[in-house]
Amino acid sequence: MEQSKKQLNLLGIATRARKLISGEELTIKAIQRNEAKLVIVATDCSDNTKEKLLNKCTYYKVPFDSSFTSDEISIAIGKSRSICAFTEKGFADSYLKLKGTNNMR
Repeated sequence: MEQSKKQLNLLGIATRARKLISGEELTIKAIQRNEAKLVIVATDCSDNTKEKLLNKCTYYKVPFDSSFTSDEISIAIGKSRSICAFTEKGFADSYLKLKGTNNMR
């Protein structure tokens, strides 16, 4: 199975384990509370939204990834979303390991 497919499967597993939050407001709050371990933003998200989240992630030192479209993310987590974040370090580390890096920006 290719790595991107495994990453999307991991999003679904984390959702079912309740270790993934989704939506812009919840994700920003999680970043500020230091609960977000990795933020994932859709490639087709607006530039303003991407920039806002990237700035938050940079300030709070949270890894950031933008590899999938909102459709791919939505199918993986079962909700129509373009922004999500892992709230458990183990899931975030597994995602980054599949990605082939330790810290995305």
